[in-house]
Amino acid sequence: MKLGVALRSMGPQSSRETLLACARAAEDAGFAHVWVQDHLAIPPDDAEGSGGRYLDPLSALAFLAGATSRIGLGTGVINLPYRPALPTAKAIATLQELSGGRLLVGVGTGWMAPEFRALGVPRAERGRRTDETLAFLAECFANDVVEANGQRFLFLPRPQRPPIFVGGNAPHALARAAKWGDGWMPMARDAASLRSGVAELRERFAVAGRGAPEVVVLAGFSRKDPSAAAAQARAFADAGATQLVFAERYADAADFRRGLDFAAAHLRPQVP
Repeated sequence: MKLGVALRSMGPQSSRETLLACARAAEDAGFAHVWVQDHLAIPPDDAEGSGGRYLDPLSALAFLAGATSRIGLGTGVINLPYRPALPTAKAIATLQELSGGRLLVGVGTGWMAPEFRALGVPRAERGRRTDETLAFLAECFANDVVEANGQRFLFLPRPQRPPIFVGGNAPHALARAAKWGDGWMPMARDAASLRSGVAELRERFAVAGRGAPEVVVLAGFSRKDPSAAAAQARAFADAGATQLVFAERYADAADFRRGLDFAAAHLRPQVP
């Protein structure tokens, strides 16, 4: 089970200096990957914690790709219905190419109604649009020549497709993961809530003739109770998590480094 960490790509912690310092600190500390979030249009009455400031996830990871050399770069998650499929596929391929194959693509359907209104996208169509984009991504990364809207074109560069982890709840997310992705990326409250979903996911992958799925769990851990945090990490591993993402709020880069020290001391020893 690999251990990663969530970066705050929102609020005051998303400044150029802080984001860069945190990513480099995670890489220097030997963490496997960093993850950023996705919101495009936060309404004024729902901006607590971020002030409405969010970086575009793929642009932020492109910046970090040029400032790091080893660490994985993940979207946790990018909401596919928010964006047209072809520009999204091109941005993903470009980032995968220029990062040296370090991209990890967590995908979601989105949920915030005001964002869908701002984008002019019917919220009721989010599932269908997500599936269509996933299908299009699969087509693009499998062929140099792709067709969209009746027009054939060259999809280049075409690096190796990055791993795709489908966020969301069962059963829809599990069905999407088994059909289009490499695994599941739930926000699990606890290990008990994870276990049944992992069992179903493994069964779906087996029926599809696929290998064992990845399960990337993004979860919060309390620094105030190290023994409880260690037990929580062990429980996630026992429930089937294959990758763990340490997520917490932090004030600045110094506070983020203290979180890394905590995770290294109490969570990493629990990672098999």
